[in-house]
Amino acid sequence: MPLLEVTDLRTHFHTRSGVYRAVDGVSFSVERGETLGIVGESGSGKSVTCYSLMGLVPQPPGRIASGRALFDGTDLLHCPPAAARAIRGKRIAMIFQDPMTSLNPYLRIDEQLIEPLLIHEPISRADALARARAMLEEVGINDAARRLRQYPHEFSGGMRQRVMIAMALITHPELLIADEPTTALDVTVQAQILELIKKLQRQHGMAVIFITHDLAVVSGLCDRVQVMYAGRIVERAPTRTLFTTPRHPYTQALQRSIPALQPKGGALYSIPGLPPDLSKPLAGCPFAPRCESATDACRGEPVALAPIQAGHETACLRVQRGEIQP
Repeated sequence: MPLLEVTDLRTHFHTRSGVYRAVDGVSFSVERGETLGIVGESGSGKSVTCYSLMGLVPQPPGRIASGRALFDGTDLLHCPPAAARAIRGKRIAMIFQDPMTSLNPYLRIDEQLIEPLLIHEPISRADALARARAMLEEVGINDAARRLRQYPHEFSGGMRQRVMIAMALITHPELLIADEPTTALDVTVQAQILELIKKLQRQHGMAVIFITHDLAVVSGLCDRVQVMYAGRIVERAPTRTLFTTPRHPYTQALQRSIPALQPKGGALYSIPGLPPDLSKPLAGCPFAPRCESATDACRGEPVALAPIQAGHETACLRVQRGEIQP
């Protein structure tokens, strides 16, 4: 049985200009100890999907229109608030994109690190501080006893991200959601943070959902990858399969957009057009207006994910029909 199984998740935002369908019928699962990557352009619904699972979507304007998210038998979307609070921050933890805005600038690091322990575990303040010091050392912060008494602005960007990782892992969660945790970091620090996440995952045996727009990060970290576009999953496959034989035109376009894979001296490729307006109903494949292979059939009825080989699913109608070969 999967650790997390999400079925037909739909998250809508009710605005003055209409209903914005940020997540539109997403289904996926995460096994224990697995790393699942979620990739796509900004606005594709990656972060909102996980915010919905964590109960972090502001209501209003947001609303979970439908769906089910079973975490070890508990439906995260419909369980009582007390049950959700017992899971959030204890069994499921999250690393946010920008640690400077996620950490409270008025509180010292020790107060923020021990808060999950004091809420979720019967532990004394002294023992919680000892756990916090040990966790800071585990994530590679030297002189942890002194650093605990400092404020977030006294840390570099990479160190703040390590603090966020320590805060997420201090309760030994079963599932870690990492929402683009390396976006604001330089390449060297990024590599250190990714290696740290992999190391701690092996030590604690936790599952990881890794949200990013960087395909290079996904290739070295994840077991499986699902590609999102316009609030929907358009392709899902094991990482190696996705990179060697991408079948959805959007996935292929994302790979063509990687500068390192393009001929030197040539013009950089960019996906033509713009993402669709999610406040309006989408007919057919949402990528059809930007797709070089689209036909009139692609603009008809919406296309669901369908397997094209073991473990590999795509939502491209022409690939499903065998009209486009790899």
